[in-house]
Amino acid sequence: MTDRACILGLILAGGLSRRMGGGDKAMLLLRGKPMVERVVERFAPQCAGLVLNANGDPARHASFDLPVVADDPPEFAGPLAGVLAGLEYCARYAPQRTHVASLAADTPFAPRDFVARLAHAQGCGAGIAVAASGGRTHFVAALWPVALAGDLRRALGEGVRKVESFIGGYAVAVVEWPLDPIDPFFNVNTPEDLLRAETLLERSGGGL
Repeated sequence: MTDRACILGLILAGGLSRRMGGGDKAMLLLRGKPMVERVVERFAPQCAGLVLNANGDPARHASFDLPVVADDPPEFAGPLAGVLAGLEYCARYAPQRTHVASLAADTPFAPRDFVARLAHAQGCGAGIAVAASGGRTHFVAALWPVALAGDLRRALGEGVRKVESFIGGYAVAVVEWPLDPIDPFFNVNTPEDLLRAETLLERSGGGL
């Protein structure tokens, strides 16, 4: 099993939010809190530290007191560019960490055992561990060895954009989470999703 002290958490918030109509989706309020703040609260206790992947002016995220890294390459190349930015940040500024756990900023119900279960699977021989729920694999909710940074940079340079295309060349463990009481990887992509998330939190009394 990979030790928590060796894992840096990476929150991916670098997308264009097209289905939300553009703008900074991670900062949308969900029952009075920016959505990304809810992810930070659930994710931070699971890792040795957190980094936020976001493009544009990093000052808008200053209240979270987290390092902010932009996509690299910067041409909105998809979540793999954010993962690469996190891996290379880790290699340069936190060389004592061997792995990066990535999670999207629009998953406000992310499981509190996310890192522990992926780390266990990775320690059982997988090169990359990926989360799943309801039979659907969530390719950006994953645990990555920092040592893959060079391979990932080369793949992006060759035009690879889909996470599943990149990880297909490695031993991958898929870890399934139950859907009860809610899909923990429910992600807020549209205004309707945001309303549903509000309703789920209200019904649970904020206990999800």
